[in-house]
Amino acid sequence: MKNHILSALRLTLVMLVIVGIYLGIVYAGSKVLPNQGNAEIINYKGQKFYANIGQNFTSPKYFHGRPSAVDYNAAGSAGSNKGPTNEEYLQTVQKRIDTLKMQNPKMQNVKVPVELVTASGSGLDPDISEDGALYQAKRIAKNRNISAEKIENLIKNQTEKSFFGPSKVNVLKLNIALDQLK
Repeated sequence: MKNHILSALRLTLVMLVIVGIYLGIVYAGSKVLPNQGNAEIINYKGQKFYANIGQNFTSPKYFHGRPSAVDYNAAGSAGSNKGPTNEEYLQTVQKRIDTLKMQNPKMQNVKVPVELVTASGSGLDPDISEDGALYQAKRIAKNRNISAEKIENLIKNQTEKSFFGPSKVNVLKLNIALDQLK
């Protein structure tokens, strides 16, 4: 019995050291990154927004982001946990596709970008693809009485290119830039 207790204590101490070193590396790494591991806060029109948390835009004058399984509640980050063969999930996605096509009638024959109809694993993804933004450009142009070309140029200017992954557009920043567009 004494041997087991000593072994357990040794293992506990070794794991504390390993976990401590790991946490130190993660913390130090976060301080090297932009924003130093903190949220990117944007103050706009007297309100505070977090650029790294998805926002719910429903007006036809704004770009819409990814759907959220948690209604954009950052306190309860989660996915829907429904797989691609779940009938309820498939119905939800089809409703989203139908709604999106109704909101963007000039895009009836264009393939709907997947991130516009599926929630991310966290339910809080603030970004969409450049294709997802371009899919909505004609609707925005019509509702704001701005040329589609101007909207497309705005999207291209707001697109963040990535060395490792696909390019992306932050929906909050895009909508703020859209409000400032003359």
